[in-house]
Amino acid sequence: MSVDQQKAAIAILGASGYTGADLVRLLLRHPQVDLRVLTADRHAGKPLDDVFPHLGGLDLPSLVRIDEVDWSALGFVFCALPHGTTQDIIASLPPHLRIVDLSADFRLRDPQTYAEWYGHEHRAIGLQAVAVYGLTELNRAAVRGARLVANPGCYPTAALLATVPLVKRGLIAVDPIIMDAKSGVSGAGRSLKDANLFCEAAEGVHAYGVGRHRHMPEIEQELSVAAGQPVRISFTPHLLPMNRGELITTYVRLIDGASADDLRTALMEAYLGEPFIRVLPTGQSPSTRHVRGSNNCWLGVVPDRRDRSAIVISAIDNLVKGSSGQAIHNMNLMMGWDECLGLDQIALFP
Repeated sequence: MSVDQQKAAIAILGASGYTGADLVRLLLRHPQVDLRVLTADRHAGKPLDDVFPHLGGLDLPSLVRIDEVDWSALGFVFCALPHGTTQDIIASLPPHLRIVDLSADFRLRDPQTYAEWYGHEHRAIGLQAVAVYGLTELNRAAVRGARLVANPGCYPTAALLATVPLVKRGLIAVDPIIMDAKSGVSGAGRSLKDANLFCEAAEGVHAYGVGRHRHMPEIEQELSVAAGQPVRISFTPHLLPMNRGELITTYVRLIDGASADDLRTALMEAYLGEPFIRVLPTGQSPSTRHVRGSNNCWLGVVPDRRDRSAIVISAIDNLVKGSSGQAIHNMNLMMGWDECLGLDQIALFP
């Protein structure tokens, strides 16, 4: 059997979005992958470099409609379609396919919570019940055996990696947990929105989804599991005038006798040996510029001047660790490959 015949045949559904483009960019350097199908209904029939010129000159299939795909020739699917459209498509796929879904359609385990936050009933309840939440470092065993993995949102990835180990160890109070989150404009997707126009986003910062952002129940769901009790957070996201990158500053209350150094030690122990997570030395804080273009998450802990308080900071690239890179990490686990395949990019700097 040739090397090419041993590769897994992959489809990317929704390859014309930012996450789809980053999936292509990363998978082109993955030694076990054959990018067989790229879909984008609105751009069907076009070569991908008509949509993304930076991917020109590469041996890539042209974009097709989803209803034109021969699923029998594939083994793995990345679904990078908009929220609300994914569940019907995934429910129609043949059972031999393994899937990572990058939308929010399978992240929330409670159907009523999904309906409350996304405005319509879930249309694939059976699949929602068996989907595995793919926060890779914290759910590795379940991801490895899953058929369908729900890739976490970008904000939840940065938020949960910083806080779940601390909640599990009982080092911080579950109330209050206050998260001040900031993201680059690519986090809002590629569709045309007034708030994302250059003149609207440049030279300013603004909060959005104030008091009710769709990533809140996802973060609360996983923190509640870690705590063994319901957890409610205060979470406010802000849009920054940069293309990619995400930083979350979380303010926590220490339990009696705990210190910021204890939090840092707990994070170091939780992520010992993890290839994509770095806990910074005391006195250092993460920066988005140090993880840009990589699948890395940098974490820092700083004592607060207030008694029994600390500040936990996390930085990721929202399109890589917060989306496409984490999806590939999950695929590597699901397929039994080396976890780091296709993900060894060093951060872009400056």
